[in-house]
Amino acid sequence: MKMFRLFTGVAFLLAATGCSSPPRANVAKVDLAAEEAAIRRTDADWLAGAAAHDLDRTVPFWSDDATILAPGTPPVVGKEAIRKYVAGAFATPGFSITWKTERVDVARSGDMAYSSGSDRMSFNGPDGKPVIEESHSVAVWKKQPDGAWKCVMDVMSPSPAPAEK
Repeated sequence: MKMFRLFTGVAFLLAATGCSSPPRANVAKVDLAAEEAAIRRTDADWLAGAAAHDLDRTVPFWSDDATILAPGTPPVVGKEAIRKYVAGAFATPGFSITWKTERVDVARSGDMAYSSGSDRMSFNGPDGKPVIEESHSVAVWKKQPDGAWKCVMDVMSPSPAPAEK
């Protein structure tokens, strides 16, 4: 019986230590605050390009395989489709866009993040009168091999109309 207990105890110890994770060696700690700051700077540069209607300054902030999901339109997938979409928006009479990024959350791994906030677009409607569209937005960011952050998914959801008084 003593031999059985000894064997059971040794088997338990082997099983317990065999299931533990090996120590993580050479894993660099990610400075999440620095990554968030980098995304916020990137986002501000992106907004400046869009506000200036500068296609060549705006489009590079999306990755080559990015997707835009905007209200009332089919998904816009890939850099060339995004370029056409943005060029069309910039060519629309009275077009302007601005956004406010309220939150940035970086994954502990430091290679993915999302930001959320609000957008405001204005343009002239078919009757020539200004139209304003406000939306909530989420951007999914992926860190590129060169260290730059690019948007891989850009989602806009219409804000509800203000309640009538």
